Amino acid sequence: MSQLSRLISILTLLRAKRLLTASELSNKFEVSIRTIYRDIRKLEDAGIPVTTVEGKGYSLMEGYAVSPVQFTEKQANALITAQLLVHQTNDTSFAEDFNEALTKIKSVFRTSIQEKSELLASKIYVFDTNYENISSDALSEIQLAITHFNYVEINYRKAVDSAITNRKIEPYALFSTKHKWILISWCYLRDDYRAFRLDRIQNFKILDEKFMDRKFNLQSYFQSCPFD
Repeated sequence: MSQLSRLISILTLLRAKRLLTASELSNKFEVSIRTIYRDIRKLEDAGIPVTTVEGKGYSLMEGYAVSPVQFTEKQANALITAQLLVHQTNDTSFAEDFNEALTKIKSVFRTSIQEKSELLASKIYVFDTNYENISSDALSEIQLAITHFNYVEINYRKAVDSAITNRKIEPYALFSTKHKWILISWCYLRDDYRAFRLDRIQNFKILDEKFMDRKFNLQSYFQSCPFD
């Protein structure tokens, strides 16, 4: 966990509980107590009114509000549920980015909403009877390559062939099916559009070089192009 994410998480916990000790925070985030002391000072330097109760721990000044943004309980529950579904994509980078984003969002929940959302999180579980223990770690970077029109080099293993091929591609679109992310790209090896499962990409590199948009149409692709 990055320091920023930890600071936001500490702030979220302080808003949800009356008192937290340095030892509790140290154990939760698996860092030293000295690191927690530095984190608290960072929050104070940012203007957040953390108060120290001698011999008891840390708390926030009564009435402190992080942001005027307000979420209803149903909206908070929707985010908690979405977090569970995101983890079914089996893409580490995307799940981590979503978790960090949700941590920031949760920091503006009212205390009562925060408590209810944490309760709900402990009472929801998503089963997948077709679970396949293969994960990817490329989704977040590939999304940036799509929107910035960057070439990508990948080492790819097809489903029916153990050989790994090197491809230079123009990434255009993503879709998800059966909890797997599929990347649709122009492939220079095949000189045509191809679809690649992210969990079969062994390695990838986002290139600085940019490509010209071919005006790819997703619906037309689904009608004509095979999976690779």
